[in-house]
Amino acid sequence: MLAILTVIAPIFALMALGYSAVRFRLFPADGIKSLIAFVNNFATPCLLFHSLLTSDFRAAFNISIIGPYYLGALICFVLGIVVALKLFGNRPGEAVSVGFSGMFTNTVLVGLPIVTRAYGADSLPVTLSIIGLHGAILLTVGMVTMELMRRDGQALGKTLLTAGKRVGSNPLIWGIAAGMAGYFSGLKLIEPAEAFFTMMSQAVVPAALFGIGGALNEFKLSDNWKQALVAAIIKLIVHPAIAYVLMIWVLHVPMEVARYGILLSAMPAGVNVYVFATYYNRGVSVAANAILIATIASAVTISAWLYVLSL
Repeated sequence: MLAILTVIAPIFALMALGYSAVRFRLFPADGIKSLIAFVNNFATPCLLFHSLLTSDFRAAFNISIIGPYYLGALICFVLGIVVALKLFGNRPGEAVSVGFSGMFTNTVLVGLPIVTRAYGADSLPVTLSIIGLHGAILLTVGMVTMELMRRDGQALGKTLLTAGKRVGSNPLIWGIAAGMAGYFSGLKLIEPAEAFFTMMSQAVVPAALFGIGGALNEFKLSDNWKQALVAAIIKLIVHPAIAYVLMIWVLHVPMEVARYGILLSAMPAGVNVYVFATYYNRGVSVAANAILIATIASAVTISAWLYVLSL
């Protein structure tokens, strides 16, 4: 428990700093939008490019782990959308944002340290094989779905064309595409370029979390907290439960290997949930609150999953 709290504490510190800075007028509220634009359009694409370029996921590309992880994520995505539409009466765009909050995992900031701390360096190849594909698969699915759900009565062909254009023009996809191209071509960055992408990548977490904290001044936890709570439950409980059933009961993956993917799926919502919501300006308060609620609750749920996976 202490190890988990040690990992999570800096997240809350950065969010609290952003909230306090805006709350006490030490940082302009209008500057938060510019900060998020920097994260969306510059820092995050560099992070995705660098992560894909340097992750050796070929060595541990185990479809029996990767498949259930992403199938579980997609099921959670659909579940979140359906609940948001049917139970809360959201518009389609907001529903997609809720679903994305229940699908996208904080694999790097929380997942990698906790999985490594729990199971040692042996967990790294499998963990990185999932992380390497995470943004490419889930961001693309989320963006295409957002475009399709916001059709407004247009013909499907026109909608798909619009989706393709918007996805293709997104800097996040540029980072993913460039990273995958570089990885499979064997690209090696020279030292100045390596330093540049490393520094840009390191800017994502503090800038995004500071931005989330600052943006929370615009919302109250009572605003959409029920939807955020549902998204958090889907992310922290439903996703790892699906992964567990598929890996252990269906595919009979040995627990000593399956636990890496299951535990990673039990991590809270990632920063890109907020990035995604602000990019489309849909469900921003749900995304911010989902990160807050899920991150707090994960101290308990992750401990429970660690216990289950040790049986």
